[in-house]
Amino acid sequence: MGIIPVSEWAAWNASFGGAGTGSGPLSGPWYSTHKTQLLGVLLAAASNFLISVSLNIQKCAHLRLVCQTELKLYSRSKLWWCGIALLGLGELGNFLAYGFAPIAVVAPLGCVSVIGSAFISAFFLKKTMRSADILGGTLTVTGAYLSVTFAPKVPQELTARQIQNYLVSWPFLVFSILEIIIFCILLYFYKRKAVKHIVVLLMMVSLLASLTVIAVKAVASMITLSVKGKMQLTYSIFYIMFVLLASSCAFQVKFLNQAMHLYEATAIVPINFVFFTTSAILSGVIFYREFLSASLLSVFMFLFGCLLSFLGVFIIARNEKEKHLQIPFIECGHIPGHKVTGKIQPDCHSSCYGT
Repeated sequence: MGIIPVSEWAAWNASFGGAGTGSGPLSGPWYSTHKTQLLGVLLAAASNFLISVSLNIQKCAHLRLVCQTELKLYSRSKLWWCGIALLGLGELGNFLAYGFAPIAVVAPLGCVSVIGSAFISAFFLKKTMRSADILGGTLTVTGAYLSVTFAPKVPQELTARQIQNYLVSWPFLVFSILEIIIFCILLYFYKRKAVKHIVVLLMMVSLLASLTVIAVKAVASMITLSVKGKMQLTYSIFYIMFVLLASSCAFQVKFLNQAMHLYEATAIVPINFVFFTTSAILSGVIFYREFLSASLLSVFMFLFGCLLSFLGVFIIARNEKEKHLQIPFIECGHIPGHKVTGKIQPDCHSSCYGT
């Protein structure tokens, strides 16, 4: 091997982020300006992939419990708890991502969980990979790229006093009142009328998620400033936001797990992505005023990217319905302790065998 001249070595080193005065992708002004936001993007992408894995593990646990002769609570399943642990780890990564990037950047990256769920379920739950999944995944990734590229570039260091001012602003007060009214209506149909449609369950999850996103952004920003030496943990707003974060997350897990018990993961993840992304973006617009100084072109391209992502996830979710029995009876040979010649009628209102 020959020796590289000093001038060529300096140019190569500068182009790939080494010491020098080059204009490469890792050393130029673009990287120095966006390195914090880039870290948030990478964290969000990895975390959402981990969440897609956890959701499929939880669905697998529910399917195993249904096939058992003795019914058990899903909370007693080790596999289900493994899925919950991965879900918590993924949400922790998302929590950190909101501290480095705006809500409008992190929220559309939920498409990673959509695409990840489609591919993982093909191997993990033995689903069939369709050409529509590939087309939908391409549209979703393209839309997410446009959304992240044209999302607002706003400062991420939010002080406790700024968050207090946002919390008592009239746009957020109106927004929160409307959310409370809608949530109470949905909760009434869920509890009193026993309406457990996937849209009802995931809409309640998304309404809670809008509060979670606001609280996550506030808590992460105040912790980041405190680590840098600007103490924010002495303000009461930090603990208010922390309690809001914990409570909203707990109820999200409750309703999301109910949906996972009743419906397929490949249907839940795309719909949840659409609802969550919409509610998160609205929260960022109304609470943190992220699009206050954005240009009209940036807003248009951002919304166009969101629409492409939504179209992609609907293509992925199309025709992905829970498989129901095509015959009114099940052969008893498929049930332990019964003969092949016997017949038994299933309970149409339950996920287990009838009597």
